[in-house]
Amino acid sequence: MTPLPAAQHRPERTQVDKPPVGQTLFSRDSALGKYRAVFIGRSGWGALLTYEVVTAVCATLRGALGYALRNATYPWVFNAVGRQVLWGRNIGLRHPGKIRVGDRVVVDDHCLLDARGAGTEGMRIGNDVVVARSTILQCKAGPITIGDRCVIGSQCQLSSVSGIQLGRAVMLAGQCYVGGGRYQTEDPNVPIMDQGVYTKGPVVLEDGVWVGAGVIIQDGVRIGAGSVIGAGAVIREDVPPKTVVAAHQRLVLLPRIPS
Repeated sequence: MTPLPAAQHRPERTQVDKPPVGQTLFSRDSALGKYRAVFIGRSGWGALLTYEVVTAVCATLRGALGYALRNATYPWVFNAVGRQVLWGRNIGLRHPGKIRVGDRVVVDDHCLLDARGAGTEGMRIGNDVVVARSTILQCKAGPITIGDRCVIGSQCQLSSVSGIQLGRAVMLAGQCYVGGGRYQTEDPNVPIMDQGVYTKGPVVLEDGVWVGAGVIIQDGVRIGAGSVIGAGAVIREDVPPKTVVAAHQRLVLLPRIPS
């Protein structure tokens, strides 16, 4: 797993080159070309047929047979898949060729793994990771890296615009939102959706962070190792290591760990 980047000064904002979804969906390309661009990310009939077999035939099967077939066929479309991976039903896949999955990973039913905007770094999921039901891991314009032994609760959304990185043993409770970008609003005469998107930088959650239910962590935030974020908090700025953050106050309660 790639080491977490060191904390550093970040620019006020960075413009994001993120074309609207409609630009692809309503382009002059053929329907098949659009389908490949949005879902598969690879050209050629072999890639298309393999993707269809994996997602249309194996993705919806129930019971032990479904688990067995997904375990056997999903490595065909991913960049890499480790040992003893459990795939739930109805998992949405976008550009799975950019996704690397480690050993003993569980991805529950109705999740979305979308690496379409991940660039060359792609999406990386470490060993012994649990991604609970109906969670969205979406690379809109940046990569996602999830360290070993992370647990991501149900109905979470990790939306990477300039990068999201989770260290080792990070826990996110259900219905958390991490990342995203921000629309420019300077010109009152132009619809906000047409003014472009910017970001304040990647999101980094260091080792051992625990995030409570319903937390929102905005772009450009770094949460230090061993910190606890209380349920319902909105995190807009960096959090030092070994800090407890409540919804409207910060309390340093955790003892320092001897070196």
